[in-house]
Amino acid sequence: MTLLTVRAAAGASRGILATDTGEWPCALGRGGLTDAKREGDGATPIGRFPLRRLFYRPDREPPPATALPTLPLAENLGWCDDPRASADYNRLVRLPFAPGHERMWRDDGLYDLVVELGYNDAPPVPGLGSAIFLHLARPDWGPTEGCVAMARDDLLAVLAGAGASSEIDVARR
Repeated sequence: MTLLTVRAAAGASRGILATDTGEWPCALGRGGLTDAKREGDGATPIGRFPLRRLFYRPDREPPPATALPTLPLAENLGWCDDPRASADYNRLVRLPFAPGHERMWRDDGLYDLVVELGYNDAPPVPGLGSAIFLHLARPDWGPTEGCVAMARDDLLAVLAGAGASSEIDVARR
């Protein structure tokens, strides 16, 4: 099993992601780290979560080298972030989709490589947070909405060592 460890660094929305093969900078949620995650708070949840699967944009990226389950994204995929849509909350959905959601096929490239983290998914509890991913960082390293984000080459290095039993452990220190 590969364990990805995330700890806070300088500033509330910056961190370090480490594995047994190296350490890399990462961006965290604009709300810092929390052990009381709520939908829309912009915070990255503290805890240990499995890496469920990797999605990639096939028009921009070849399938990455990884032992994680891997799926190509399609333009009609979204992620339900509407707590009122309890059956679909914190789940992959097909668009069009009336309840609140975010598009997985993004123009900004942040989800060209995106790993679904097993946060609040077994089963999802409405309101405790959704769409917590490991994905690509903004060019300016701006904060996320609660995810963990890395530079492309760094994320590819982490993915190369990740597999079905890999987990991410987010801690304050």
